[in-house]
Amino acid sequence: MSPATVNFLSYKDSVPKVLDATRAATVLAGQRAVMIKPNLVNASPHPVTTPADCCEAIIRYVRESGDADIIVAEGCGDATLDTGEIFSRLGYTRMAKRMGVRLVDLNNEPLTRLENPACRIFPEIFLPECAFTHFIISVPVLKAHSLAEITGTLKNMIGLAPPAYYSGQYGNWKKAAFHGSMHEAILDLNRYRTPDLSLMDASVGLAEYHLGGARCNPPVGKLLAGFDSQLLDRQAASLLGMDWRSIPHLRVSLKTE
Repeated sequence: MSPATVNFLSYKDSVPKVLDATRAATVLAGQRAVMIKPNLVNASPHPVTTPADCCEAIIRYVRESGDADIIVAEGCGDATLDTGEIFSRLGYTRMAKRMGVRLVDLNNEPLTRLENPACRIFPEIFLPECAFTHFIISVPVLKAHSLAEITGTLKNMIGLAPPAYYSGQYGNWKKAAFHGSMHEAILDLNRYRTPDLSLMDASVGLAEYHLGGARCNPPVGKLLAGFDSQLLDRQAASLLGMDWRSIPHLRVSLKTE
């Protein structure tokens, strides 16, 4: 099923509309545990990071759809701040208290070890146990990226990677191990765990760089949602004027032989 796209009016109005267009409520009704995974790479405000208001609207939708336990989880990549500080600076701590949900720092969660010899970069990987006990809703923001070309829902999954195993080597940020062969690393990670559902905030968009720089002018003014993470990112690339066929982690199928 192709991703759904709606014009952005507000998170309160547009989040339910785009999720309804995917018939997400039916799927969410059967879930016992849901993880909402924003993109909080650092403490910069939207459009660098996912706004708390967007996640709040998703929480309300999940609760209206069923009785799943909900967590909001992220593992930031900032070199000096921890995820808890970023939650606080970006309004997530206040939102979580108001909504009665738990915030989880994925950088410090219990881990599980997995193997896949078909993965060249990560034939062995360590990921949080909760990534396999929860239905994951990835909530990225639309951004160009200096190495990956686009930051979408596939790249947002790098927040799962524990710094104890994946920092250093290519920089001082917490997930730097992914930056050596970025496209292959994104594909490998998502072969272990890709989002079950994605909602991308393309209300503004960053046209040149994932940590700042020029905003899309005019603002993109869209929300996208869908169950196929790679298809959603392909559609998102077109909103930045990119051909997804030129982006290796979008061109190559997630499926391994």
